[in-house]
Amino acid sequence: MGNRPWGLPIAIAAIAAIVVAGVGGTMTDTTGWYQTLRLPSWNPPPPAFGMIWTVVFTLIAASGVNAWRAAPDSRSADTLIGLFALNGALNVMWTVLFFQLRRPDWAFVELAMLWFSILVLIVACGRFSRSAALLLLPYLAWVSVAGALNWQVIQLNGPFAG
Repeated sequence: MGNRPWGLPIAIAAIAAIVVAGVGGTMTDTTGWYQTLRLPSWNPPPPAFGMIWTVVFTLIAASGVNAWRAAPDSRSADTLIGLFALNGALNVMWTVLFFQLRRPDWAFVELAMLWFSILVLIVACGRFSRSAALLLLPYLAWVSVAGALNWQVIQLNGPFAG
């Protein structure tokens, strides 16, 4: 059942990536509270975040399409879709915890789950498509950097209270 069509999966993957990025973006507030945080000297400049996330979400969508098309049966394809959906939810949840609830400490714990979900995606996609797995490596790298930044925010500003 591999080699499914391109058109509809590309549209669905693009819409899903835009929705996850859009929801996360609207919940990201880098004014007010965030500006009071001490950030590490190696924190990327603010415009870099949008550019990096745009590339990462494009690669995630391409990975999803490639893996879905290569899946040998509907059950495998559905499992992949579920893993990508879970990952998208975890991605948004980090933003809620960090920016909305102002709890970088909780966000860091959640980020470990996000990181692990990316690793699971890489393994799951790699079962059917090497290219789909490779397209997720920049995402894993970026979330690793985000984790290091998150940890530094905790170290420089904690403790945080609810």
